[in-house]
Amino acid sequence: MATMTNPLEERLQDFQFPQREAAFFYGLFLRGHSADELRRDISVPAAVLAKWDRETEREPRLRPLLERIVRYRQDVLAIFENLIVHDAATQRLQ
Repeated sequence: MATMTNPLEERLQDFQFPQREAAFFYGLFLRGHSADELRRDISVPAAVLAKWDRETEREPRLRPLLERIVRYRQDVLAIFENLIVHDAATQRLQ
């Protein structure tokens, strides 16, 4: 028997492993991409946040998903920053 799942819950499952995405961006960093450009790619721009806020006024059901996306991107950015700091510290030790 198939179980019905909440589509919002399914979307939220996509945001369980920010380490994977941070590792992807760290790989790009190791290949020579600018850390600042990667930070911009990871973060959610203020204009997008404003648009999402307006969108949730029209469609309040979206707010939990959009809030989760923002938290996820913040987590990815924090992990990415830690990887860069660790890389820099390791480079100084060598």
